[in-house]
Amino acid sequence: MLDAIRALSKTDIAAAAFAAVAIYLAGIVPTPEIAWVSAFLLLTIFLFAFEVLSVDVAAITVMVLLGLTSLAAPLMGLQQGLVPVEHLFDGFASNAVISIIAVMIVGAGLDKTGIMSKVATFIIRVGGSTETRIIPLISGTVGTISSFMQNVGAAALFLPVVSRISARTGLPMSRLLMPMGFCAILGGTITMVGSSPLILLNDLILTSNTALPESVAPMKTFDLFDVTPIGLALLLTGIVYFVLAGRLVLPAHGTDKLEGGDTSHYFAETYGLTNFEIGEFRVPNSDSHLIGMSVDELEQTWRVRLVAVEKGDGLRFGADSVDRTLGITPGCTLALLGTADSLLDVANANTLTRKRDLDLFAESMSPTKAGVAEIVIPPGSTLIGKTARDVWMRKTYGLSLLAINRGGTQITYKTGGVRNTPFAAGDALVVHTTWADLARLEQDRNFVVVTTEYPHEELRPHKVPAALALFVLTISLILFTELRLSVALLVGALGMVLTRVLTIDEAYQAVSWKTVFLLASLIPLGLAVEQSGTAAWIAGQTLAALGDVPIWVVQAALAVLATAFTLVMSNVGATVLLVPLAVNMALGAGADPAVFALTVAIATSNSFLIPTHQVNALIMGPGGYRVTDYMRAGGIMTVLFLVVALTMLNLVM
Repeated sequence: MLDAIRALSKTDIAAAAFAAVAIYLAGIVPTPEIAWVSAFLLLTIFLFAFEVLSVDVAAITVMVLLGLTSLAAPLMGLQQGLVPVEHLFDGFASNAVISIIAVMIVGAGLDKTGIMSKVATFIIRVGGSTETRIIPLISGTVGTISSFMQNVGAAALFLPVVSRISARTGLPMSRLLMPMGFCAILGGTITMVGSSPLILLNDLILTSNTALPESVAPMKTFDLFDVTPIGLALLLTGIVYFVLAGRLVLPAHGTDKLEGGDTSHYFAETYGLTNFEIGEFRVPNSDSHLIGMSVDELEQTWRVRLVAVEKGDGLRFGADSVDRTLGITPGCTLALLGTADSLLDVANANTLTRKRDLDLFAESMSPTKAGVAEIVIPPGSTLIGKTARDVWMRKTYGLSLLAINRGGTQITYKTGGVRNTPFAAGDALVVHTTWADLARLEQDRNFVVVTTEYPHEELRPHKVPAALALFVLTISLILFTELRLSVALLVGALGMVLTRVLTIDEAYQAVSWKTVFLLASLIPLGLAVEQSGTAAWIAGQTLAALGDVPIWVVQAALAVLATAFTLVMSNVGATVLLVPLAVNMALGAGADPAVFALTVAIATSNSFLIPTHQVNALIMGPGGYRVTDYMRAGGIMTVLFLVVALTMLNLVM
């Protein structure tokens, strides 16, 4: 019996615990509808918290199961399905989903013009190389940008900017990225389009209005800048916190690097890569053990990387060229990357002749054509959970994987296993690649390119006036007209394509479809929570547990609950689940339900304690951060966020 218990995984134990809670709730809730909706809520939290499925797949699964309740209603003891089938997919046409798509496209258009590079230059010119001046400039800038686009998008845009600033000033990336990431999250609270929860909030309020008692006046939706005082106070708090306490809470993992100069010290400290070089070797026509061996066997045996080959039929280098099944033939020429010792060993053991300098590969391997670069696997990448071997990384993307840095742990080609390690969000990778292939990766949502100092495709600076004009037009439509938010934002998004700031393919690539499906698929669950009476029941139980306390205590408890939810699940999911609860809690406590709903939408951005937020996962690898780093810096930030947010909500709302 004990052996069977020990064999259970944490996920198995958690699943049993969640099932037990669902069964317990089924016995105490007043109606079968509430019992089943509570079960769906617990299932959603379980799938999100334990990552049984990716969050978008989990959300789609829950949506489909809700749809099937229409078929299984008699078996479930229900008169009808929990969500009418005709309304199951309304989320995909919702104002919130369309707004998020448009915001992503507008942000991509601004990035394509090269504005971000100009921002980096300006920050360095104004801030110099002093940490206490650079941090406010970076954090304030990214926070402001984040107020008009998705915070993970703003952080992704600024990751190369911070890398460039670090390279030019010598400041460690680990001292700059966490303030930037935290302030990107905080900046999302400045406007109603800065984060997914705030974009979604007005739609949830309109949905909740349909279930309000007739004696209660409908809640009004929020305008674009209604939350600005709260967001600015939070952003200012974050900046002051890092300026005053940054030297105490920010780690320094030696992540400073000198792009455009000697990067060997950086790669040695961060990835354990020392003294790696590229050599050109000719395989003899006979008497070599490599003849007939595959590239895969060569690399695994000798702990080197084959980055290019010439077999008499043309140079093979970059994407769609070398793959691991390629055979080594007599007389071919190899470009091998490794340490001096490993290259010497493979040459001596296989009677290879090494050129004194690069000859056949001199042009293709020149610093203007290829080199070693650093990239990051972002949240939402389709490569998460796959290995380099699974995706044929060298042949598909032109990347020879040298090392992975994951939370301070280094996996390198020298120790083996680097190509068999499944990728995780936030992994920082060192690769050898052509600059042309690296430039193409900047348009691939599976990667965020950190290395910026390389010769690559020019951006579209001549489109800056058009992009800025469209941005101003979009903001003006939101501010000065009654036009629906989604339509106003689509004006800017469509304008980016029509003026050729972006191609239509680039516009499609700019959209995080994972986020779109996550949001659209969770909206039916929120509808079920509201219309089944589940939200009202949970609100009543919570108020009963709190007893006779002031309204601000109830509001604080709600904010803490939202903070806890967002640490283990997406902020979108937490918002959808908790806004109906907040409205009912407000009605029970005699408070303003719109303010309580806003409390949830603001508090779901309070995600600093562990790297579960997309922004924190994105910067973890490049910054060399560990979970303890987030707990040390994020613990204080979490408390400051709650205090400032609750104070401002009660002062200005």
